Amino acid sequence: MTHYVGAIDQGTTSTRFIVFDQAGRTIAVDQMEHAQIMPQPGWVEHDALEIWANTEKVIVGALAKAELALTDLAAVGITNQRETTVLWDKATGHPVHNALVWMDTRTADLVARVAADGGQDRLRAATGLPLATYFSGLKLRWLLDTVPGARARAEAGELLFGNVDTWLAWQLTGLHVTDVTNASRTQLMNLATLDWDEEILRLLEIPRACLPEIRSSSEVYGKCTGVLEGVSLAGILGDQQAALFGQACLAPGEAKNTYGTGCFMLMNTGEKPFPSEAGLLTTLGYKLGEAPAVYALEGSISIAGALVQWLRDNLGLVANAAEIEALAASVEDNGDVYFVPAFSGLYAPHWDDSARGVIAGLTRFAGKGHLARAVLEATAFQTREVLDAMTRDSGVAITELRTDGGMVVNELLMQFQSDILGVPVMRPKVIETTALGAAYAAGLAVGYWSSTADISANWGVDKRWHPAMPEDRRAALYAKWNKAVARSRDWVD
Repeated sequence: MTHYVGAIDQGTTSTRFIVFDQAGRTIAVDQMEHAQIMPQPGWVEHDALEIWANTEKVIVGALAKAELALTDLAAVGITNQRETTVLWDKATGHPVHNALVWMDTRTADLVARVAADGGQDRLRAATGLPLATYFSGLKLRWLLDTVPGARARAEAGELLFGNVDTWLAWQLTGLHVTDVTNASRTQLMNLATLDWDEEILRLLEIPRACLPEIRSSSEVYGKCTGVLEGVSLAGILGDQQAALFGQACLAPGEAKNTYGTGCFMLMNTGEKPFPSEAGLLTTLGYKLGEAPAVYALEGSISIAGALVQWLRDNLGLVANAAEIEALAASVEDNGDVYFVPAFSGLYAPHWDDSARGVIAGLTRFAGKGHLARAVLEATAFQTREVLDAMTRDSGVAITELRTDGGMVVNELLMQFQSDILGVPVMRPKVIETTALGAAYAAGLAVGYWSSTADISANWGVDKRWHPAMPEDRRAALYAKWNKAVARSRDWVD
């Protein structure tokens, strides 16, 4: 048997290639950051060609570190930042515009125009999603309306659209494909049929000719060329769904929270889509080959780790992200300071594009430590909002929370998360569960793992935090947070 499976993990700020063994252990990893392009407030772009070039480099780098040959890989999977929108020339392979990143808000006027007739939830029954700047369908519409000649060329099939998974798959194999999890984030796919919704395509004026073929999350799509010559591309999952899968949340009611650039909680809800009444998203969890699709409820938070990055890059308060824990721990509490990071509006459960970031409760007493603590606590408070909404929707009171992502190494944050939720928080032995989920999807497709039972067997706890905060203190802090959130809303006219 070939010894390993590889995963391309293409995220908002960097691209990685990770090689895993059959026990789910990391054998090698290489990583490169890419530029964050911000032409004006609220606009966030990436250079798709830079992302692809970095992808090639990290694949070569990781294999070299472990002294592996391509024949050592049984398959490779892709996991990616979702909703980030690429439109490129089929003949030349050149994007016609920078990629529009998921947190970009330039489609706010389009959202308002579509919502004017039928409201923000007019597409929710079919897609599970509210109208918002978040999703890629209206980003594609903006590109078709804005880039000269783009609409006619897209209608003729000369331009191809995709989220980042589709862009990478096309570069690797020449195939124009996506999987159900990524397709579900375009707001163009029908949750019931798992196909592009013709009525929505007409409403949003999206030509079907530029859309990729929707496939399952785990199957052999084709053989790669170039830096992965001859290796099967066999798994595709949007990053948060990949983390759900990598965390072995394979039964209804099991949930995970990923702490990355944003923060994303998903709960497995089984083989039927579960409509949300509390501001959550109904989305695809995963689909393994010909097996029925598995759905999920999701709470999406736009700014989590990105707030630490902002504190580093824009304010210079810390030299690197790792310093924030010590700075936050230098004070006993937040000094009554609350930071609502609504840089791109508020996502779940509020879905308010008019909100903007605020720092509330400042006095002369407040110092750098209090601000650092407020930054970390903002992620935990937002997670509490999502968990409360998930409990209202599902009727399931979660008894523990599985966590992953870069921020889970922050012990102060994890303890506060447990405190403010009032339930234990668990960090798995392998925290890179996003890449691991993509590797699992690819490995299952080629028989490297025999079944999902192997995934469950691999999962294990590295550390568990238990709540240690009195209930009255928990309630008081959360009430103040909600007051700060109210101050952030209705800022943009």
